[in-house]
Amino acid sequence: MRRPVQTLLLTLTGIGLLHTALFTDIYLRYVKAGLRPPLIVSGAVLLLLGLASAAMRDARHHTRDGDHVPDPGHDHGHDHSGAPRIAWLLFLPALSLLWYAPPALGAYTAARSNTEAVTVQEGFAPLPATSPLPLTLTDFTKRVQQDRSLAVKGRTVRLTGFVTPDENDDGWYLTRIIFTCCAADSQTVKVHVYGPEAPPADTWLAVTGTWHPQGTLGTRTAQAALDVKDARPMAQPVNAYTDDLPLTPS
Repeated sequence: MRRPVQTLLLTLTGIGLLHTALFTDIYLRYVKAGLRPPLIVSGAVLLLLGLASAAMRDARHHTRDGDHVPDPGHDHGHDHSGAPRIAWLLFLPALSLLWYAPPALGAYTAARSNTEAVTVQEGFAPLPATSPLPLTLTDFTKRVQQDRSLAVKGRTVRLTGFVTPDENDDGWYLTRIIFTCCAADSQTVKVHVYGPEAPPADTWLAVTGTWHPQGTLGTRTAQAALDVKDARPMAQPVNAYTDDLPLTPS
């Protein structure tokens, strides 16, 4: 790969990062929202490096042409940098930032990823009287497996997430993929759903129902599961890789 091409790669990558982080929400498929500023800075640095490299090369070219100063790194127009041809593949991710958005992580990833370990919570605040009660999948799991007051017993709750099929055909899962930092360290939280037939994988739903009694509520033996009374399609959230409180389905 010749140096002008390397310069072009730097420039395209910088432009792609700036485009993705400044003008779209696609960056949320890769990293948490809080990493947007570092992405913008990285894109700006890469763009400036590419432009500076192009300017320096142009200046050296004019010096050779005007003053006939030999360039020891220039061999009759050939660059023997020795970069392997496979380095051309680096253009694919650079161009994808501009013209092709990779699909969002979904059921395929969730079925093969690690389930997030729910942290131990010492105490639980009283639940509001709202019905249905909006909870995150993580909070619902904690209440089912750790809350000795049995506050969710008999309560109708509302949860949101996307559909992941159960490989054993025993119900299906309402799922969230959560980024700790970026897609590489993503973990999954799931609630087993019983009731209606499984919608297509990756369908985003707002579901209401009650805890499916299996195991001893308030202990680790309790299954984080829901007997669903109602399931309504909803739009995928802009920031889909968090476990936020459910919104009213559109």
